Amino acid sequence: MLRPDDEAAASFAPLRPRLTRIAYRMLGSVAEAEDVVQDAFIRWHQTDRAAVLNPEAWLARTVGRLCLDVLKSARMKRETYIGPWLPDPVVETPEETDGDDITLTLMLALERLSPLERAAFLLHDVFGLGFEEVAQTIDRDAAACRQLASRARTHVREARPRYPVPEDRGRHIADAFFTASRNGDMAALQALLAADVVAYTDGGGKTSSALNPIYGQDKVARFFAGLARHAGRQLPPVLRPSTINGLPGFVTVEIDNVLQTMALAIDDGRISAIYVTRNPDKLRHIERM
Repeated sequence: MLRPDDEAAASFAPLRPRLTRIAYRMLGSVAEAEDVVQDAFIRWHQTDRAAVLNPEAWLARTVGRLCLDVLKSARMKRETYIGPWLPDPVVETPEETDGDDITLTLMLALERLSPLERAAFLLHDVFGLGFEEVAQTIDRDAAACRQLASRARTHVREARPRYPVPEDRGRHIADAFFTASRNGDMAALQALLAADVVAYTDGGGKTSSALNPIYGQDKVARFFAGLARHAGRQLPPVLRPSTINGLPGFVTVEIDNVLQTMALAIDDGRISAIYVTRNPDKLRHIERM
């Protein structure tokens, strides 16, 4: 017979990956998500588990409430963040993908929602909690939760690509962009980029990066061509092509020895957004190869 400590850990362990996904989708931070899930485990250990009819729903509600508390302070941090803020990149293999269709682009759309809208949408639409359970989590009635989720759904729908490309086509476009950006090939870069493309570089004030988003095909192409000219032939090869938050991308170590991820949003065969993360605090969970 398991001791109470062992029983709590054994019942919690199978649920930890899903709870971590909930927390990460809510917060956009791997470290904060792990802290929230560990706090939820402590509460699970301390509660009367025999009285909990549905442990998974109980823990999902607990994680949701803890995330809402974290989001209150996170908004203030984002207001003083240096340069564009991007969610922590999560590098996935095909076997590791969440299957919830929430890409990095959609996570940024969630950032524009209120914490309650985000919680209602994620808990109900993505993680399958009923509105009564969502209501218990965010301390609103079920009807209000339906309205919150509906508003969030509209924002998310607007952020989805209008003309998504198949995965293999997206990988081909990403590979072509990587080659063109390393070679500084302006013509090839412009051919791959949408007219209204936006590039975001998140260094958090800790590594060199653009302090503002870069808008437009010509400016984005010139930005990457300029990086290639500055580096000459010193630019290292890609460490590994990857899927990053559901988007095709790359993990590299740049000439300044900074670990970097790049993810590409693709719509109608052209790159519509580029997300570069260089803040070392956001990359600690990604091992160098």
